[in-house]
Amino acid sequence: MNESILNVKVGEPLELSLARAAQTMVALEKGETPTPYYGIGFSDIGQLFAVFTPRRWDLLAVLRESGPMTIAALARLLKRDYKNVHGDVEKLAEWQAVEKDEQNRVFAPYSEIVVDVRMPQGRAA
Repeated sequence: MNESILNVKVGEPLELSLARAAQTMVALEKGETPTPYYGIGFSDIGQLFAVFTPRRWDLLAVLRESGPMTIAALARLLKRDYKNVHGDVEKLAEWQAVEKDEQNRVFAPYSEIVVDVRMPQGRAA
């Protein structure tokens, strides 16, 4: 199982993302192997919660504990309707939180998901 980390950023300024990408490019130009970075970003906390719902967190936990499985097997373990689980898997795959293997089984590719939420900038009084 892959022991990589998915970094979920909420409200991160674009400049920080671009700086991280620039550092990677500099390392590559020097012939160095940069440390892998897996990250996704959301503009606000509402967008994060729309993707990572409590049921989807449960789904990720079951996949992490049980390993790769079919969506039908996952639905049985979760005691949920197949169609709803399938939709959740598709949404999580869209956001890189789950993947499918060669046998079309879904799995959680990350050992951790680290969520970093930046508070919105306050207005001057």
